[in-house]
Amino acid sequence: MDTVKKANRIDTKKLATLGMLTALAFVVMCLSKFIPSVNGFLDFDFKDVVLCIGGFIYGPIAALMMTVVVCFLEMITVSHTDIIGCIMNIVATASFVCTACAIYKRNHTMKGAIIGLVTAVVVLVAVMLAWNYFLTPIYQKIPREAVADMLPTVFLPFNAVKGGLNMTVTLLVYKPVVEALRKAKLIPESESHAAPIGAKKHLGMTLVILFVFVSCVLFALSLMELI
Repeated sequence: MDTVKKANRIDTKKLATLGMLTALAFVVMCLSKFIPSVNGFLDFDFKDVVLCIGGFIYGPIAALMMTVVVCFLEMITVSHTDIIGCIMNIVATASFVCTACAIYKRNHTMKGAIIGLVTAVVVLVAVMLAWNYFLTPIYQKIPREAVADMLPTVFLPFNAVKGGLNMTVTLLVYKPVVEALRKAKLIPESESHAAPIGAKKHLGMTLVILFVFVSCVLFALSLMELI
């Protein structure tokens, strides 16, 4: 009986934590709407960071569930897109988040997190090139030939920069977020997997992450024609 009660308490905490992270991802998505779009419809969105943190803690299936919920809520609240835009949003987010979390689930180390996130950026770029080629002409009502011309000049750099920003921010904030959740007793020690960056951060690795982040920010500003 005690074991059953303990399992129920853990499940309740897990649901509460997932619900909180889902709500936080929604808030981050709303705040991201203030960032200027690229070509009028490509948005830099940092909800992937929160969803990735949830997936690093509870696995890729949990990350996928949160992704679907947040993208659906986005469609019916602050988004001006239809169901096609929601599908594109789910595909883009899931391709990044679930890839990173699936790899990290097999290797709970900083190396595993970096490999997972770098692979996630590559998968995001490849998947969205294909999906944009087939669905953007329908979604934006523009000729497919025009979309084909935009693949190497717009969609590829946009998704690479978006993925790079989400990758670096995730690496920088994952450990403090998990420590805060642990202090709040929302994550049992047995469920708080090893952080991507250990307690003794290697200065060189931190500088590399910051360099990539700054580079992605500058590239993003150029894509938005702000610099």
